[in-house]
Amino acid sequence: MKSTLLILAAGLGSRFGGDKQISHVGPNGEFLMEYSIHDAIKAGFNKVVFILKDEMVETVKREVGDKISDKVEVCYAVQDYSSLPDWYKVPEERVKPFGTTHAVLCAKEYLTEPFVTVNADDYYGAECFEIMRGMLDQLNANRGAMVPYILKNTVSENGGVTRGICKIENGKLVSVTETGGIIPKDGKIVSDSGEVDPEAEVSMNFWGFSEKTLPAMEKYMEDFLRALKPDQIKAECLLPEMVNDMLADGSLEVLAKASKDKWFGITYKADKADTEQKLRDLHACGAYPERVL
Repeated sequence: MKSTLLILAAGLGSRFGGDKQISHVGPNGEFLMEYSIHDAIKAGFNKVVFILKDEMVETVKREVGDKISDKVEVCYAVQDYSSLPDWYKVPEERVKPFGTTHAVLCAKEYLTEPFVTVNADDYYGAECFEIMRGMLDQLNANRGAMVPYILKNTVSENGGVTRGICKIENGKLVSVTETGGIIPKDGKIVSDSGEVDPEAEVSMNFWGFSEKTLPAMEKYMEDFLRALKPDQIKAECLLPEMVNDMLADGSLEVLAKASKDKWFGITYKADKADTEQKLRDLHACGAYPERVL
């Protein structure tokens, strides 16, 4: 079965202070997304779709896409306002993209088979791609999938992060709650709303969907835009919130199976050195070849 890796790489990177998606972090100058591509191809994915800012396309094509074009189908999509419905007027003051649900929809013309979403600035580990690849053939318009991670393994020592805290029962996601300001503090994990269980399972945007779910995503995005107030110029339509709302109204069920791999990634500029060291260690132990792609 054909399957697609959808790489979300169009964020502003405001906390990092630049385009962290194309920051060289591997020992041979690799981008972090190259490790997800390597692991996905090894797991049997045969198509890669990049969702980018317009000014990133040539860089990503030259430094990543051209290296894999003989192995898998490669497509490029741009997340911009042109894909929004004609009836919606973007406020002049708005500079942020409209979030990860909108990002997926910007690539919908290329999503003709089951797909998995990943953040370009996260390292997920090889096992999660094997797990997800095994679930994709069970998906349909009303069934998705996700691979959760343990909260304590996903925080940054350099500032607060936002995570989708999951409730999972009998191998299915019951709810996911976007929780901001999560930081380690005095041996505990706390958030804007109080202490959080460090063993809680969380979403890292590792979602699997059928292409048949896209019409429901489009409707959700349109409803989101209709409900926006003019002064909500930073509001985003996020995949975890969409999934939670669809779980609540019964229009979607989500299979969930955890990975033993440890996540790491880049949120703040100070996270880069730690990420570089962890990648060097993975190369040194033989987890990756000298050249990832």
